Formats: sequence, structure tokens, C-alpha cells
Amino acid sequence: MTAFKDLAQQRRSHRKFTNEEIDAEDLKLILRAALMSPTSKSQRVWQFIVVDDKLSLEKLADAKNLGSQFLKDAPVAIVVLGNPMQNDCWVEDGSIAAISMQYQAEELGLGSCWVQMRGRGLDDGTTADTVIRGILDIPDELNCLCVVAIGHWTDERKPQSEDKLKWENVHLNKF
Repeated sequence: MTAFKDLAQQRRSHRKFTNEEIDAEDLKLILRAALMSPTSKSQRVWQFIVVDDKLSLEKLADAKNLGSQFLKDAPVAIVVLGNPMQNDCWVEDGSIAAISMQYQAEELGLGSCWVQMRGRGLDDGTTADTVIRGILDIPDELNCLCVVAIGHWTDERKPQSEDKLKWENVHLNKF
């Protein structure tokens, strides 16, 4: 097992993947990490859609103008959903689940990248949420927070540099 301090330093966003499929047991561990993530009042009301269908991945890549095209080449994407009427902390809970999946993927030697969808869309005013809802038959009461791409990475990324940590942004007792 990787020490968390090392895992946090090593985890970087990867946007280029091989065609190699994700092992079913690895995918299960990634989803397990999401399902075990902390939530407000232990509600655990997020929903996840695992997408490995190439046509659906291509459509997801076009759900917003910028920053999602690499989804076309990801072997797997996990859509993170929440119900704002059921949980006022759906964004926070979904975010914790998404990063939990990313750390688990890193620990397994896989790459990942968060694709922001909430509040994003197309030039014609169509929201990414609307596009994704249509692709994946998502019920109206659920909103899409993000999509997490997962795969065997091909783009080498250096670990985070200790020298670039912004310790000046940390304050004790008051600003």
C-alpha cells in the first residue's frame, strides 16, 4: 500500500490513455472507494454511471465546449450525479466521492481526470447536464456534477513539487 502522503504527491490528472481495458476488480475497487466516501449526514445519496461504451464516451466528450474531448479515448468514465432536492450537500458529497475514486485509481497505477460538467455547456446555451441526461437516460431529479475519466495513462506526469506548495495560503487562527 502506498503511503497517503506519497499518493497525494503522485496523483496528477491524466488525459491520454492506452486502449487497454480496466480490470473488473480494479473498477470495483474504484467504485468501492466512492461508495465508502464520507457524505453529509451519512446520506450516501449520490449515483454513479459507469460508461465504457465507445459511442457514449464520444457523445460525453461533446457535452461541453472545452476540456472534455479526451473522454473519447478513455476506456472508462464514471458520471457522478446528485439530487439537489434530496441533499443540499450533493456537490460536496459528489466531489468527495470523485476524488476518492481518483486516489484509488492512482494507488492502482491508473490515471484519471475530473471533467467538470456542473455549470458548463455549449455555445448555444445547452447545459452539459442536459446533454448528458439525454445520452444516459438520467432522471430529471438528478444533476451531473462531473465525469471522471479512468485508464492506463500514456502521458508521463511528474509528482507534485514540494517547492511549489503555497504554504503562504495557510493561516493560523485568523487571516
